[in-house]
Amino acid sequence: MITQEQVLDIAKEAIYNIIITAAPLLLISLIIGLVVSIFQTVTSIQEQTLTFVPKILAVFIGLMLIGSWMLNNLATFITHLWSSFSFYLG
Repeated sequence: MITQEQVLDIAKEAIYNIIITAAPLLLISLIIGLVVSIFQTVTSIQEQTLTFVPKILAVFIGLMLIGSWMLNNLATFITHLWSSFSFYLG
């Protein structure tokens, strides 16, 4: 029988993996957004749609570069979770 502590450990590990896996793409988006915002401030261009295209392109390129690592990270977690499934059942 699975205990409350084991459920909390699984949830903690899942949240940690989500944060670690999503962090590179979020950081890429944050940095590109900051650079575009600085560019807009310096040039006084206040077009709202100007930030979307560079962010989308940067995140897409980042996904192509580190997508395999992200998939491997999540697959490892799921494999570990399913391999220990019989332990959780008791």
